[in-house]
Amino acid sequence: MKIYAVEDVPKKHIIEFFSLHWGSPQMVISSGVYDCSTLDGFAILNENAQIIGLITYILEDNECEIISLDSIEEGKGIGTSLVQAVETLATEKNCTRIKLITTNDNLFALKFYQKRGYVLSRILNNAVEQARKIKPEIPVIGHDGIPIRDEIELLKVL
Repeated sequence: MKIYAVEDVPKKHIIEFFSLHWGSPQMVISSGVYDCSTLDGFAILNENAQIIGLITYILEDNECEIISLDSIEEGKGIGTSLVQAVETLATEKNCTRIKLITTNDNLFALKFYQKRGYVLSRILNNAVEQARKIKPEIPVIGHDGIPIRDEIELLKVL
């Protein structure tokens, strides 16, 4: 499985990927508003050069924040490989921790990250309501019919 830096993937493919999976490249979370198509990251492509996994992150001081992670072929190690690539880079850049935010309905993400050593560090009650003021297309109901309300921060000490 070959991992590419996002700058080695045509930007139009990255924008199309985010538009398909997130409604737009814009990510609105309590740590900020991001255009994910402009962030650093890594991608995995299939044999047809289509993106099947993509992770974006930011580095600030001694901290790395994962902004987005998508794998469209679950159970093949794509997400794990991408997270490991970011963790390796963060260590090389002398980061002391990695954090990320997910929503209360994303049980898959909560399970995925906790299995990889991330711990719940903070719950931001009703944070998604604030995010909807900026990005109204954020759904009200998420995975398994769970109302999307809160953000949950996960943290891993490196």
